[in-house]
Amino acid sequence: MWNPFVYLDYNNLWRTLDDMGKEIPADAPWTAPHAEEWDKITMKELIDRLCWTTVARRFATLFVNINVTSEPHEVSALWFLWYVKQCGGTTRIFSTTNGGQERKFVGGSGQICERLMSHLGDCVKLKSPVIRIDQTQDIVIVETLDHETFKAKYIISAIPPPLTAKIHYQPPLPNLRNQFIQRVPMGCVIKCMVYYRENFWRKKDYCGSMIIQDEESPIELTLDDCKPDGSYPAIMGFILARKARRLVNLTKEARKQKICEIYAKVLDSEEALHPIHYEEKNWCEEQYSGGCYTVYFPPGIMTQYGKILRQPFQRIYFAGTETATQWSGYMEGAVQAGERAAREILHEMGKISKSEIWQPEPPSLDVPAFPIKTTFWERNMPSIPGCLKFFGWSTFLTSAAAMGLFAYQKGLLRKN
Repeated sequence: MWNPFVYLDYNNLWRTLDDMGKEIPADAPWTAPHAEEWDKITMKELIDRLCWTTVARRFATLFVNINVTSEPHEVSALWFLWYVKQCGGTTRIFSTTNGGQERKFVGGSGQICERLMSHLGDCVKLKSPVIRIDQTQDIVIVETLDHETFKAKYIISAIPPPLTAKIHYQPPLPNLRNQFIQRVPMGCVIKCMVYYRENFWRKKDYCGSMIIQDEESPIELTLDDCKPDGSYPAIMGFILARKARRLVNLTKEARKQKICEIYAKVLDSEEALHPIHYEEKNWCEEQYSGGCYTVYFPPGIMTQYGKILRQPFQRIYFAGTETATQWSGYMEGAVQAGERAAREILHEMGKISKSEIWQPEPPSLDVPAFPIKTTFWERNMPSIPGCLKFFGWSTFLTSAAAMGLFAYQKGLLRKN
């Protein structure tokens, strides 16, 4: 960050992505003023337009990899700008403290499903994939893989859109939805947990969060995953997008070895080479999710098919985190989507008014979201082309160096 060109490039990238996101309605991104234009280009094209330095371009690529487990050349610029915007902007989505990665559940988030099952009892059916939904009668008939049938007045489908193609529908899905579910793939990620005898990184005064831009490294992002009391020391890492596809055919042991080697290099510690346990979740091989974290939209899909994302099909209502308008792709988005779909059915049954379908989530008192603050320099510092245009090449080199030195001396440059 001492390089003034890189600092200007970074700052302009994040500021521009956030400014573009402000144009995009969270509930209808396809109606944005520049929707058609931005949906025709990939994030790679946008990054290439915005970034002048290789360092910023590489980090922007990593930013896409981490947040949507796909490559910049695979995703629509409109969709990615919307995705970041509805998660609160570039700083919020990427931050641990006061951001998307801040909190965990004591005892694990799996407790949510387990307690719901305990409350609902025998009506929860596991290992029962749905293969047919029949709406040709007055009720909906649902058939599972082992040919059990269930009857209902309404259905909520909360599975990823591409997996709905595995179900046979009577009558068939509407034309646009049938086309849509063939065009939105799932992201690609392997989540890796390396356990150690002690959290040696904390003894070195490291927080355990690493961003690794080495192309040979399997891992791009890590977080400390110790329990709240410090027990079960672990580092959680993500093998993302192209790297997951590259390493998916290795053995579990081979992946562990590669991960430990890069941790040892980054943390400068021999202890990183000697884990006591290793766990991983290869989401690419999951038959009933297809990948993780969520679907991504290639160029041209949002403007053509986005409006049918939450559109009911007779008595089938669609939820799932990809249908959310806040924190889509996250657990929060899944909760919002489920509650919205349930309220749509309540409205159809005449139990609530249409205005009650969309209800904002109340702010959390236990985990408040504090405003994201930017510095004067972050708001007003020019871009590289802006500087070149204003000063000219010769004067800019001198001015940029002086600016960088001044900002460093005044403590205005953020430390990573």
